[in-house]
Amino acid sequence: MRRCTSHMRRRAEPPDGGWGWMVVLSAFFQSALVFGVLRSFGVFFVEFVTAFEEQAARVSWITSIGIAVQQFGSSGWALTFTPTLACLSRYFSRLRSLATGLALTGVGLSSFAFAPLFQWLVSHYAWRGALLLVSALSFHLVVCGALLRPISLTEDPAMGGPGAQLASLLHHGPFLRYTVALTLINTGYFIPYVHLMAHLKDLNWDPLPAAFLLSVVAISDLVGRLVSGWLGDAVPGPVARLLVLWTTLTGMSLALISVAQTPTALVALSVAYGFTSGALTPVAFSMLPELVGTGRIYCGLGLVQMVESIGGLLGAPLSGYLRDVTSNYTASFLVAGAFLLAGSGVLTTLPHFSCFSAPTSKPQNLVTEAQGTKVPLPKEGVGED
Repeated sequence: MRRCTSHMRRRAEPPDGGWGWMVVLSAFFQSALVFGVLRSFGVFFVEFVTAFEEQAARVSWITSIGIAVQQFGSSGWALTFTPTLACLSRYFSRLRSLATGLALTGVGLSSFAFAPLFQWLVSHYAWRGALLLVSALSFHLVVCGALLRPISLTEDPAMGGPGAQLASLLHHGPFLRYTVALTLINTGYFIPYVHLMAHLKDLNWDPLPAAFLLSVVAISDLVGRLVSGWLGDAVPGPVARLLVLWTTLTGMSLALISVAQTPTALVALSVAYGFTSGALTPVAFSMLPELVGTGRIYCGLGLVQMVESIGGLLGAPLSGYLRDVTSNYTASFLVAGAFLLAGSGVLTTLPHFSCFSAPTSKPQNLVTEAQGTKVPLPKEGVGED
């Protein structure tokens, strides 16, 4: 029986298009349904504190566990979003940052819509009824998964099986430092989406205007992702520089939110945070294939998200604990900003960061696999130091 060869044929290079744009569409809706819900969960945080009459630190575990489980890989969210981003990275090379930015704009659009929508649902159906409706909305992830079509590349056989890939990644210095950096960034990244509503409540803001401020953050996040996706492909040199720039600005805006008191200052800093935090995401994802190659992107992205889930797990409870101790969110946002600045510092140690020329696309370094054989790093890899 003759087998179809259209999907079995291995490509020498990612096609930079074709069915890849359908993968981008799938990732767009997945990012909207996954991170749009997580980023708008601050609406429920205020309700949980009131309903359960618990301290902010204890209630913060609800969202932080959701973030950690999503990244660790043991929930539906992780089992859809992570493979989709890895699949997208294998379809694009020259346009990878732009494709990733377009895919992740779903986060900004859904965050803009979901924050006031969730507040309206809570007002009309209480938080339990609102959660049921949100879970029904999340079922549309099944349709997104049906759009995925894996692609085979000529470099895949040289990468070995999952065990060999994992062994080589655990001996890959730049990859390990990149993972540490993203874990630090992840610790502070989600704090505004969990505690900004509560912070505004402490400043005597009404719930609906506070929810709309989250929508303003979402709009600037959307613009930041589009701008960053374009710059990632248009600006020569290592993508790590853009990632350091956006991460540093995000950390600074978070730290300044803690001391802002006037509505104008809070809106301006929230817009700055939304733009820079949105901008860092496309380059963070598009940088990984440059470090480990498209042949190991599934294993690499899964490992990164598993480790950085530690930051997602601990960030919000730490922020809530600081609020309980100090009776305000000043220290919470300062510490959140410090985590991002620390992650930015680690990123500066990556290869070719201080070079003025683009990294070579064909490094000669070798990595040792578990079986004792040596295979060259993929074409997109920047090598080890």
